[in-house]
Amino acid sequence: MPNIVSEAGLQTRAGQWWDSIPFLTSAVVIVCGVIYLICILVGYDSFYEVCFLPEAIVSHFQVYRIYTSIIFHGSLLHVLFNMLALVPLGSELERIMGSIRLLYTIILLATSNAIFHLIIALVVAHNPFHPFEHLMNECAIGFSGILFSMIVIETSLSGVQSRSVFGLFNVPAKWYAFILLVVFQLLMTNVSLLGHLCGILSGFAYTFGLFNFLIPGPSFYTAIESSSWLASCVRRPKFILCSGGNPSAYIPTYTAQNSPSSALFSGNIWRNLSSWMPQRGTTAQPAQDDPRFPGRGRTLGSVQNTAVNSDSNLQARLLDNSRPTSPSDIAAAGAGERLSNERQLQVSDAVAVGAGGYPLPQMPQVASEEQIQKLLSMGFERTQVEVAIAAADGDLNVAVEILMSQQG
Repeated sequence: MPNIVSEAGLQTRAGQWWDSIPFLTSAVVIVCGVIYLICILVGYDSFYEVCFLPEAIVSHFQVYRIYTSIIFHGSLLHVLFNMLALVPLGSELERIMGSIRLLYTIILLATSNAIFHLIIALVVAHNPFHPFEHLMNECAIGFSGILFSMIVIETSLSGVQSRSVFGLFNVPAKWYAFILLVVFQLLMTNVSLLGHLCGILSGFAYTFGLFNFLIPGPSFYTAIESSSWLASCVRRPKFILCSGGNPSAYIPTYTAQNSPSSALFSGNIWRNLSSWMPQRGTTAQPAQDDPRFPGRGRTLGSVQNTAVNSDSNLQARLLDNSRPTSPSDIAAAGAGERLSNERQLQVSDAVAVGAGGYPLPQMPQVASEEQIQKLLSMGFERTQVEVAIAAADGDLNVAVEILMSQQG
C-alpha cells in the first residue's frame, strides 16, 4: 500500500510539473524527444545528412540543415541534457514573450547562429596565414546553440550581477555564458565549440537590439494567434498569448533612463548605436523599466492580464512605463494588483470613447510634444496617443494603460 501511494504521488507531481511548462516549450521537448525515439526505433544514425555542415551549405546550398540540425540529437544523454536545460529557460522566456513570439525568436536565433557559424568557419578556413579547413567539415547537431542564446538573453533580462555555475562558484553575469562554454568544453567530449560560441554571439546581438529591424510588430503575432488554423493551439490552457503594443519588441537591455527607443534605420545613427550598448548601474537595484518591451505575457482564459513570472523584480522591468521613476509606477506594483477605482474608471471611460468613436466631453489638457514623442516611441499611433494623454489628464502612466487596453 505505501508503494502505491508513493507511486501515485510521484505521478501527480510529474503531471503537475509537466502542466506548468508552457505550450511552445513543451512542444519543443516533445518534438526533439519523438525525433530521437524514432531514430532509435528505425536505426537511423546518418546525422551527416541533417547536421549543420558548413561545407554542404556553401557548396550545395542545403539551407534546411540550419533547422534540422537543432531538433536532432546524437545520444540519449544529449537530448535529455538539452531538454532539461530548455524547460526552465524556455518556460521563463515564453511566459514573458508569449508562445508565438518565442517561436519566432527561436527561428531568428537559429538563423543568426548559422550565419555567424558560416562566417567564422569561412574566415578561419580560408585565411591566408594558416588555413584551418576542419571547421568547414564539422558536423554539428543539437539544441544547445539555441540554449546558449537563451542563457545570454535571460541573464541580461534578470539584471543580476553574478551567476552561480552549478552551485559551485559565482561568476560575473556578463561572463556567465562564456564560463559555461569553457566548462562544457572541459567536461564533455565531442561538443561543438563554434556552435556554442555562435549561440552566445547571437544572444548578445539580440539583447543589444541588433535584430530590431527583424522584429515584427504586435499585429503580426495577433494575426497569427487569431488565425483559424491555429485556433486549436490557442485554446490550449498552456498557450500564452503575446501582449503589448510595441513594434520593436525585444528583451530589454540596460539602457539609460532617458535614452530614446529607436529602430535600426530610424533617427540618428549614433543615438541608435548608443541605445544598443548596455549601461549597467553601479547599484544592486534592478534595471529601470524599458518602454520598448511590449508588456507581460498572459495565459488564454485568465481573468486578469497578469504576468506568470513569479520574480517581482523581473516583472517590474518588463512592464511598459514611460516614467520609471514615478511614485505611481505601474510596473513596480507587480502582477495581480488591481488599479484604483479612480484609475479604472478613467481607463474604462477612455477605452469606451476610443471604441465607440464619440468625442470626449472635454480635453483636460493639451498633450505636449515631449509626451507624444515618448508614447510614439513605444509604437502607438499619434492620434491614439493624443486622445489617451488628454483623457489621462497628462498622466503618462494612465495614458499607457488606456492605449494598452484599446489594443488588448
